[in-house]
Amino acid sequence: MIAENIAKIQAALPAGVRLVAVSKLKPNEDIAEAYRAGQRLFGENYATELRDKAAALPKDIEWHFIGHLQSKQLKYYVPFVSMIHGVDSVEHLEDVDHAAAKAGRTVDVLLQVHVAQEETKFGFAPEELETLDAPLASLAHVRVCGLMAMASHTDDVARVRADFRQARRIFERLQAGLFAGQASFDELSMGMSHDWQVAVDEGSTLIRLGTSIFGERDYSKLKR
Repeated sequence: MIAENIAKIQAALPAGVRLVAVSKLKPNEDIAEAYRAGQRLFGENYATELRDKAAALPKDIEWHFIGHLQSKQLKYYVPFVSMIHGVDSVEHLEDVDHAAAKAGRTVDVLLQVHVAQEETKFGFAPEELETLDAPLASLAHVRVCGLMAMASHTDDVARVRADFRQARRIFERLQAGLFAGQASFDELSMGMSHDWQVAVDEGSTLIRLGTSIFGERDYSKLKR
């Protein structure tokens, strides 16, 4: 079923849009099945779970950390992670830079922008992103590759579309402004299992799907 789900989703994606299979709380056997189906991008939310899976699974997997960043846990995945989604503050940018320097590498990150109509969502305010030139200039081990956004949690498709459209406009403004001339600033991570089709319509280049691939999760397995 996992392989069939991946094939169906991939067939629906236009050129230039990549699928991140969100495998949090799923066993290695499920990830291995997705891998055999050709999937190579996987997203994890929990630092030690990501560390352990990366050690046990094929080395050509491209791991993306998509959870809320906690500075003390960066050491578990910065040495090998392909991309960190959702860096939501200058402090966290500096923390990633410090951890990457220790690991002797440069880490690709996405800046999380807050466009949802919920205060509980994380992210930079849109106007904050326009003032990052000085902080970014001091970072030698971080490469900002784009934005990540989450839409409002609602069944109102018009509201979701408006959120994603706002994120795309901010992305395009940054491409023409703060990141002008930087070809690596080209990723817009938007869309999850319940809203990815709308996100793709609005310009997403990375969609983060878990339930649509692996089925529902058992959160009782989450270590507290």
